[in-house]
Amino acid sequence: MAEYKFLKKAIMVFFFSVTTPFGIALGLALSSTYKENSPRSLITVGLLNASSAGLLIYMALVDLLAADFMGPKLQGSIKLQIKSYMVVLLGAGGMSLMAKWA
Repeated sequence: MAEYKFLKKAIMVFFFSVTTPFGIALGLALSSTYKENSPRSLITVGLLNASSAGLLIYMALVDLLAADFMGPKLQGSIKLQIKSYMVVLLGAGGMSLMAKWA
């Protein structure tokens, strides 16, 4: 486990504690000037949604699934690999189908 000095711990706790209230205050301050259907707002929301989705897909595929698919049990059985890939594709298809109504 990493052991940090007291000052570094205090700084990390401070920033962790302040992040959410700062975001709420910023949102409240900007809510009076926010125009939901303006081109600038739509582009900003689209970019933030796209980057969030990209990060989620990356984390799911690279950090989570890669570790599962590289295990010795899955590497030893082609049948299990095919079943696993089919289930992943079925899950992705199901999520895409649900996204149609979201």
